Formats: sequence, structure tokens, C-alpha cells
Amino acid sequence: MEEGGRSVGEEKKKKVMVAIDESECSFYALEWALENLYQSLLNAEVVLFTAQPIADYGYMNIYAESFAIASPPELMASIEENQRKVANALLQKAKDLCAQHAIVTETATQVGDPKGSICEVAEKLHVDLLVLGSHNKGAIQRAFLGSVSNYCVHNAKCPVLVVRKMP
Repeated sequence: MEEGGRSVGEEKKKKVMVAIDESECSFYALEWALENLYQSLLNAEVVLFTAQPIADYGYMNIYAESFAIASPPELMASIEENQRKVANALLQKAKDLCAQHAIVTETATQVGDPKGSICEVAEKLHVDLLVLGSHNKGAIQRAFLGSVSNYCVHNAKCPVLVVRKMP
């Protein structure tokens, strides 16, 4: 007998998403999860996610207008391709780290603001746990710059684990 696409008695795998960026903090969070949640991750679907920032081409248009030249679409395409390469390299580094622990992963990336992208993808993928690193910003920095982890804690539709690297 089947129920929701799986056999009765067969437990649905939990889905864990780890958000990665270029910071040491996000890779520390991944390593912490691999060491401390190892048994849970072995039996889970693990998704590694990184957000690609939205490229702001406004400065190129100002530069082009100042020198009466056109802003070539090839340059913009090149910048976007470079962002994809950086995102893929980050995800591959994280995937390799997981493979060292025998954890099989999927990867995902999306162009957009990291705060919104992380929460949006976590909801879309029906994630059961979101793991993030903390950049250890002080209260003033968080107030002016915002905090991705703080935003996700308050806006994600799933539990969020924020891993803070102790000094």
C-alpha cells in the first residue's frame, strides 16, 4: 500500500539546506553540521545553496554616457557568466567537503538578494532544516547592513540553525 508516493511504514527523508557564500563562516557552518549532525545528514536529502548577487549595471551606463560609448551587452553577459562560475565553484567546494564525509548532496543557486533567495528556495524545496553561518556582526553593523541569518530566522518557513564560529 502506498501513501503519498512512498510505502506505508517507509519514513520520508528529511531535507536539509545549507546556505554557502564565499565567507569562512558559511564553510564553518557546513563543517559543523557534517561533524555534529552526521547521522541525520546520512539519512537526509542535503541541498547546498548559494545566491548569486544581482549585478548592478548602473555604473556602466554612467561610464558609457560620460565617454559617449555604448555599454556592450557582451560585457554584461561576461559578468553574469563569471558570477555563475564563482557560484558553481563555491558549490563544488562544498560538495567536495560533503563527499569527504560520504554525504551525497544536490546543489542549487539563484540570482537575487541572499536573504530573500535563501528563504524562497527553502520554501520551494520544502526544506525541513536550514543551516546558516553567522558572520558575527555587532549590533550596529546588523542595524545598518542587515543580517542574512537574522532575516532567515524571522522569515524562513522552516527551522533555522545558525552556526556561530567562536573566537
